[in-house]
Amino acid sequence: MNEELWQQKCLFSPSLITLDLCNLERQVKELEAQGCPMLHVDLLDGYFSPSMPIGLDVVRQLRQKTDLPFDVHLMANEQDYFIGELLEIGVQQLVFHAECEPHIDNRLNMIRRAGVRAGVALKPATSLTVLDYVLEKCDVVLLMLINPGYAGSAKEQQVPYGLRKISDLRSLIKGRGLHTKIEIDGRVSPENIEALAKDQADIFVAGSTCIKRDDIPGSWQALHALRARALAE
Repeated sequence: MNEELWQQKCLFSPSLITLDLCNLERQVKELEAQGCPMLHVDLLDGYFSPSMPIGLDVVRQLRQKTDLPFDVHLMANEQDYFIGELLEIGVQQLVFHAECEPHIDNRLNMIRRAGVRAGVALKPATSLTVLDYVLEKCDVVLLMLINPGYAGSAKEQQVPYGLRKISDLRSLIKGRGLHTKIEIDGRVSPENIEALAKDQADIFVAGSTCIKRDDIPGSWQALHALRARALAE
């Protein structure tokens, strides 16, 4: 696993579900050609939230088509089966929801023993206090800025307390002298990136607000320019 990649500032992780799912391989190759560092894989069971855009077989087949790291966000009520399958497929980072996991510490240990970066994802209203005794074992914490599974609804906007939660998590990480990365997901906008890239968030899940499936090269070039500007300020 390329640790140097994960230490970079302002990484973009394009979400598979924002791409043209009928032409997924072609669009992934377009992202590769632009220098995309990883792919964000949202895997939902249809029960955790009312959505199931892609399944394990799609992830398994795509693993044979690209060498890009898979940054997986698992949203499932029963996680054992999915995590086992994902580790077998070969992913590089795997986050699961604290709200569905009775043994967070053990689950983090399991994923890390497999040589995969492990982390916890939190719904918008879930308190950071659930991380109190496991933060040291988290390579990454993913903060949802919208309620998971509702991205297709135009009425679903980022929660107003999202920026405060990111800032609070950054303070917690710094206070403990950790290197845990912060990943944000949910209507991530150019404005979010510009405001947070330098010293707040590390990984930005790029969805439909940032990636236009009919112009992937143009979208990626715009993100690249935004990253350079944000880090220079």
